[in-house]
Formats: sequence, C-alpha cells, structure tokens
Amino acid sequence: MRQQLAGADRTFDWTRVRAVIAGLGTSGYASADALLELGAQVTVVDDAIDEGHRDKGGLLEVLGATVHLGPGSTASLPQDTDLVIVSPGWRPLQPLVAEALATGIPVWGEPELAWRLMHPDHVIPWLAVTGTNGKTTTTQMTEAILKADGLRAAAVGNIGRPILEAMADEVDYQVFAVELSSFQLHWSSSLSLHSAAVLNLHQDHLEWYADHPDPFAAYGADKAKIFHRVQHSCVYNVADPATERMVEQADVVEGARAIGFTLGTPGPSMVGVVDDQIVDRAFLEQRQSSAIELAKLSDVHPFAPHNVENALAAAALTRSFGVHPRAVAQGLRDLHLGGHRIETVHQAGGLTWVDDSKATNPHAANSSMRAYDHIVWIAGGQAKGTDFDHLVTTHRDKLRGAVVIGIDRKMIAETLARLAPQVPVVVLDSTDRSVMAEAVHRAAEMAQAGDTVLMAPGCASLDIWPGYAARGDDFAKAARTIDGPVRR
Repeated sequence: MRQQLAGADRTFDWTRVRAVIAGLGTSGYASADALLELGAQVTVVDDAIDEGHRDKGGLLEVLGATVHLGPGSTASLPQDTDLVIVSPGWRPLQPLVAEALATGIPVWGEPELAWRLMHPDHVIPWLAVTGTNGKTTTTQMTEAILKADGLRAAAVGNIGRPILEAMADEVDYQVFAVELSSFQLHWSSSLSLHSAAVLNLHQDHLEWYADHPDPFAAYGADKAKIFHRVQHSCVYNVADPATERMVEQADVVEGARAIGFTLGTPGPSMVGVVDDQIVDRAFLEQRQSSAIELAKLSDVHPFAPHNVENALAAAALTRSFGVHPRAVAQGLRDLHLGGHRIETVHQAGGLTWVDDSKATNPHAANSSMRAYDHIVWIAGGQAKGTDFDHLVTTHRDKLRGAVVIGIDRKMIAETLARLAPQVPVVVLDSTDRSVMAEAVHRAAEMAQAGDTVLMAPGCASLDIWPGYAARGDDFAKAARTIDGPVRR
C-alpha cells in the first residue's frame, strides 16, 4: 500500500487506506473530511481537548472517523497505519511522526494531499508564495489582482483557509493564490505549480530545525522546494541573492522562466520601479514597448518599501498567469489588508503610534523600521531561535529608546547593550497582558515630538497573548490614552 500511495491521486482506491490525521486544526479537519469523502479509514489524534476540538471531533465521528483527543493521544502511531497527514508545525522528531518516517510510512501535509486530490480531473493552477516575511500580504494582493481581472480566484493555504476546503466549494475556480509556509513545503513532494515566488530569506522558525546541524540551511531548503517542477515562472527578489540561487538550483519544467522583482529600475525579465510607477519588463508581447506600466506606487497600501516589494511579487505572479496590466493597479487599489501591519493607530502631541504586531521576526521588524526616521521601539516575545544583531546594528542610530517585553526580553536587551549602548533600554518583567500598557507609558516617557513609537516586536506573541492580533489590539488601546510625550 505504501508504495502504491506514491502515485495516489483522486482516482486511487482510497477505501483501502488507513490514514492518521495528526492535529485537528483547520487543515487537519479539512484533510480528514476529504479522505472520509473518498472512503478512507480515518483516525484523528490531537493532544488538545478544548471545546473547539471536541466539536470538530464529534462531527468527524458522525462522518465515520475514529477520534482520539486529550493528553497522550499523539504519543504513538496507531497500528496498521498507511498514511499520516500532519498539521503545519509538526516536526519530524515528534514521536508519532518519527515512528512513521522510520517505518517508511508516507507523511504529507494538507497542501500535498490537496495537490494529489486535484488530479487528474479537477486541476486548478496554483500561484504560490513563500518567504520569511510578506507571504500573507502578497497572497492577498495576488488574489485581489486576479479578481480584478475577472477571474474566479481564492486565497488559500497558510493564509488561513485550507486548500481542500476551497476545493469543496460550489465554485469553479480558475486559479488559487496559495500561501505556503516552510512547514507545509517540508511535507510536500509532488507539487508542480504554475508559478511561484520566494519573497526573501531570513532567520525565522529556527527552533523547528534545531535538530539539524545547520538550521538556517534546512529552513532555506524547505523554502526552495516551492520552485521545483514550476511550469511557468519562478519569481525571486533581486535584492536577496539567496532567492535567486534557489531558482538557479531548482529542477523546473523545461521552458519555465526566472522573473526578478526589484525596487530599482528593472532589467529584462524583471518587474520593478521607474519614477512612481510599477513596471513590467518580463511579460512583453512583440509589439509592446520595453516596459509596461502596471500601477502607481500610490496604489500600494500601506505604503512602505517592503510592501512595494510585495506588490511587485504579486504583479509578477499574476502577469505570469496572463492578467491584463490594468488589473494590477485595480487589484492593489481594491485590497484592504487586515490590521497590525505597520498600521498607524494614534497620533497626538507630535507622536505617531504604529502597530506592526505582525512583525514576528527580526526581518519583519527591519521592514517597518526602514519607514521611519526616529523610533521608540517596543520589542520582544518569542524569538524562535533568531538573533537581533543585524537589526540593531542597522537601525541603532534612529532609536530614541527601546522597551523590551516577553520571554526573550533579556536576549534583546543584551543585544542592544552590546551593539547600541547609547540607546536607553527599559526591560519589563511582567508576563501578563497588562505589560503592554506599561510598555506604552514607558515608551512615551522616552519619546520626543516628531518620533514614532513603533511596536514591531520581531518575535511571536504566544508567550503572553493568544496571537499577534490581540497583542496589537492591546497596544492600540493603550496608545490612544497618550496625548503626547510623557515627562516623569
């Protein structure tokens, strides 16, 4: 059975397959539902036992699944398992997964299962995005541009909606905009995407690869898998040589192209910026000029250099799919991003308060810091094995002060003391949500008129908050109580 699964698609006899779904999140539920629909024997395991998991588990039991919830449920692999589907974030060394790998049982993620179940009779092209930062925004931009061109499109994957769930819609989709994380790519092996983009490569999620002798190399290798077997275009960041090397080393379908994006003037086979215009020098017809205007920089919201890069990548992906040039501008104008991305939440007394809680690693924090001249920085949380040396070295001259919070606060404070000793630093030890109000007040004490108080933590939030959105909400609420610089 295991050897037969190597080529399994929608037409495979799934009734003979005993599948284990490891993790009952959104992707796990979608995977279980899809396999039950095909007649597979499905067992779901998850150590959590909250109300949401019980509700989803109950629904799957009605559909015929066996569900095991609660501590110890994932300690070992059920007997006679043929296939394991893991939720994002499950590491190879977790006991159940390690047991499957050691015995040759296939381990897939939800994107791998979705890709197989599209074939051979329900194939929807994927325009896929990965990278350390900007994935969600670029995926949303890609979807908006496709829709502006009149295409039936959906944003799926790591963005929050499982691909399998969208495949079950009563919509004849023409294309998917797919966000793929390094975790999802690790558990994918057969993808052959229409086009794919890697936005950047910087330290993040290194704790996931802690068992590897070179965690960053392993992380990059998983990102690079998105380019393998690409059919049309591999989109890379001209300013990030690592992404271009990924293209050069990828085993693509013959005829696939390398397309660069740049904040500078584009060369041939690139999209870039000329004056205040996003322009295309990659997807030209014979009678067209040397560059096609796609959009104005003012069409990009919120405006910041890294967000223009996101727009350039989305433009390259969608142009590879044949969208009309004017759809790029229309899509960018139509898009309204969610909060907590370099969002100005308050202005008073000469201070600007900016919520970039979505900046959950140092490179993301770097992107928002680039947009401001004088900063009081609120940072900290779960650093995920990354370091802040480059970030502090790059921006120390614009830092008026820093307030650090969260579980890895001491590491960030030590980095500031070592590389930016002239910057005043306040370390707050509280581990409950009230720490944000204190951080905001201490930041206001450091600030001067004309400064930006930037909450760009460079860290994940789950040490204190249920997610980055809650962290951003607490920051905005506290900031709106401040009328200007506070003097002791």
